[in-house]
Amino acid sequence: MNLLTVLQGIHRLQDLSKESTEQSTSPSDAGLPSEAKSSPLPVFNYDEVTKHRSLEDGIWVTYKGGVYDITEFVAMHPGGNKILLAAGGALEPFWALYAVHDQEYVLEILSQYKVGELSVEDQKKQEDTKASDPYASDPERHPVLRVNCKKPFNAEPPSEILTESYITPHVFFFKRNHLPVPQVDPASYRLQVEGLPGGELSLSLEDLKTQFPKHTVTAAMQCAGNRRSDMNNIKEVQGLNWGVSAIGNAKWGGTRLRDVLLAAGFGPEVANWARHVHFEGLDKDVTGTAYGTSIPISKAISEEGDVLLAYEMNGEDLPPDHGFPLRVVVPGVVGARNVKWLGRIVISAEESASHWQQHDYKGFSPGTDWSKVDPKSAPAIQELPIQSAITVPADGAVIDRSEETLTVKGYAWSGGGREVVRVDVSLDGGNTWQVAQLRNGDEGETTEPSPPPGRAWAWKLWELTAPLPPQAEELEIICKAVDNSYNVQPDTILPIWNLRGLLNNAWHRVKVRVRED
Repeated sequence: MNLLTVLQGIHRLQDLSKESTEQSTSPSDAGLPSEAKSSPLPVFNYDEVTKHRSLEDGIWVTYKGGVYDITEFVAMHPGGNKILLAAGGALEPFWALYAVHDQEYVLEILSQYKVGELSVEDQKKQEDTKASDPYASDPERHPVLRVNCKKPFNAEPPSEILTESYITPHVFFFKRNHLPVPQVDPASYRLQVEGLPGGELSLSLEDLKTQFPKHTVTAAMQCAGNRRSDMNNIKEVQGLNWGVSAIGNAKWGGTRLRDVLLAAGFGPEVANWARHVHFEGLDKDVTGTAYGTSIPISKAISEEGDVLLAYEMNGEDLPPDHGFPLRVVVPGVVGARNVKWLGRIVISAEESASHWQQHDYKGFSPGTDWSKVDPKSAPAIQELPIQSAITVPADGAVIDRSEETLTVKGYAWSGGGREVVRVDVSLDGGNTWQVAQLRNGDEGETTEPSPPPGRAWAWKLWELTAPLPPQAEELEIICKAVDNSYNVQPDTILPIWNLRGLLNNAWHRVKVRVRED
């Protein structure tokens, strides 16, 4: 059941609402700011609300200054586990995504559960906290995201939301920022292209949109630290503690990098010496150093490389967190090379000298520790290995024996344009295996055609429904993917453990408990 279906399930409670509205607060109260009400109900501060995030402690939410205890509603609703995502916080960011809530009877239902008002101080607190903080102008983010770092902002969606759609909505697409989000005026924006015989080329956003053909590419993007938390559980590593959701799949629109380089003077004589393309962002630290990195020239100039200077994500302008007004999208390559807020491109015989190219995003032996690590001994990560993960059920979930079957869902992807051809799933810790069903589109919709060889940039979603093993009290569920080069995920983490916690693609495992009726 997807989130939209869950939220539309509110319709089922309309009759219940009508029976009890006479004993509840007036429906119109739920839509009014607390200052406009003369309510005899108690006033709560935000800290008190955040303590109520579970069925044991009660599920509280806020809406337009009101505080609501929806524990009873969650307990009887078939999609209560999804509603829990808003527990202890505001409903507005969730309801804003779905027009179904903009109706009077929904407020009638909510009004039954009102228990108090949110303090005026807490309602205004967010507006008063912005001062000289370099991150103060960062965009607002959806509260469902699980935050790994606030400044700079790094967060991922809950796994059960991640695979509800083939194309990841930008609000749920993982956020990986190294520095404050820059404020860029699209009208005055210029992209500088340097290092070619014709001299420096300066392009406006309008130039990129009108002087070059537009192309679209559906491509997954994954952080090198995706699933780092599993490595951290084996032995401590350095880096943000990402779960399985530092990956997303989007439709990117923009100008091919190849077309721009050719227009700027790239030709056979340049190909004789050029080996790398540098990308530099407009995001800078306090010293003025910009985020930067590079990719091989062969990837950048190839017709099959599909490298984009993207100004659209999922058919709309790039959101601020994803690089507005322009970013580079390098399909099949680690997310770190997909530089956001792109300001400068340089053709060079050498790799970028940036810290993020020379000292970070490199893999090392399990035996290498910080006392003997030599960054120059390892190449910069480019293409990523075969990967898959389970998103449903969550680790630690409880399954009722009466359900008889179990549905397991997840994603699979391989770097370098290699197509995922199979996902194997085990419900018994790897003793027996079943083949999951793959899809490259949303259920009930036309799926995307099979990609040309070497250009499988998008992920595949997979699903398996199987009988619950008889008499099992606990299940260890495992998934592993295979690509068309027959690369397979390793079975354990220890042989691929590294001090930075990068490139974890071991079999993904979750454990669930089976509850008897």
